[in-house]
Amino acid sequence: MAIHPTAVIAPSARIGRDVHIGPYSVIGEDTVIGDDCWIDAHVKISDQTTLGPRCRVYFGALIGEEPQDHRFRPGTRASTVIGAETTLREYVTIHRSPFEGGTTSVGDRTLLMAFVHVGHDARIGSRVTVANQTAISGHVIIEDGAVLSGYILIHQFCRIGALAMVGGRTIVRQDIPPFCMLAENECICGPNTIGLRRAGYESAQRMAIRKAIKSFFFHGLNAANALAEIEAMPEKMPELEHFVHFIRTTERGIMPGDPELAALGKHHADAEEPTEEQDSKP
Repeated sequence: MAIHPTAVIAPSARIGRDVHIGPYSVIGEDTVIGDDCWIDAHVKISDQTTLGPRCRVYFGALIGEEPQDHRFRPGTRASTVIGAETTLREYVTIHRSPFEGGTTSVGDRTLLMAFVHVGHDARIGSRVTVANQTAISGHVIIEDGAVLSGYILIHQFCRIGALAMVGGRTIVRQDIPPFCMLAENECICGPNTIGLRRAGYESAQRMAIRKAIKSFFFHGLNAANALAEIEAMPEKMPELEHFVHFIRTTERGIMPGDPELAALGKHHADAEEPTEEQDSKP
C-alpha cells in the first residue's frame, strides 16, 4: 500500500490491499476501495462510493459526488458503485443518486475517457467505452459492450443497447437498440458489424442481426409489423429476442433510421456483409 501523506482518508473508509492513493486525494465516508486500485493525485472519491479491484482513477476525477438535482437533500444515503478493472480518466465526474437508497453504477472493464460526465442514477454496463467530453444525463442506461465516441450528448432516461456504436458529436434523444450504429447525422445506419465480429459473433449470427435491423429501420414498416417480421424470421437466438424486447419496452421512442438507406428498399438487407477492412455500413 502506498498512500501519500497529503491524502485525506475518512475514518470509515475501507481500503484494500496494495492500493495507491496520490497526493491531495480525498477518500470520503463509508467508501470501499478494492484491492490493487490506483488513484492519482487530486482525486475525490466521495461518500458511499465503492471501487472494485484493480480500478485506475486519474488526475482530477470526482467520483460519487452529490447530484446536480433540486430534489437532493443533504444526508440522503445513496451510493455509487464502480466495477472491477474500470478506468476513469482525467476529470471524469460521476454523481450519486438524489434518492434514498438510489445507485449510480459503472460495470467491469469499462473505460471513461477524459472529461466524461455520468449523471445521477445512470447505469453503465461492462466493457463499455466512452470517449472524451461525452455527457451522460441522469437515469441513462448503457448496456454491455457499447462504444460511444466523443462530444456526445445523451438526454436523460435514454437507453443505448448492447454493442451499439454511436458516432461523435451526436445528440441522443431517444433509445438506440442493441447492435446498431448511429451515424453523426443522428440516424441509425445499420449494424455494428465490426463490433459484433470482435465480440466473437459468428457469421450466421451477424447476418441474422443485420436482417433484423434492416427489417425494423429500412423496410418501410411500422414498428408493430417490423417486429412481427423479425419474430417470424427462421433464425431464433437470444440476440434477436433482446433486440425485439428492447424496442418493445422503449419509453422515449427509437432513434430513426437513415432515410437515404430506407429509400433503397428491402433488397438492401440482403447485401453481403462487409469484411474486416471495410466500414460497418450496410
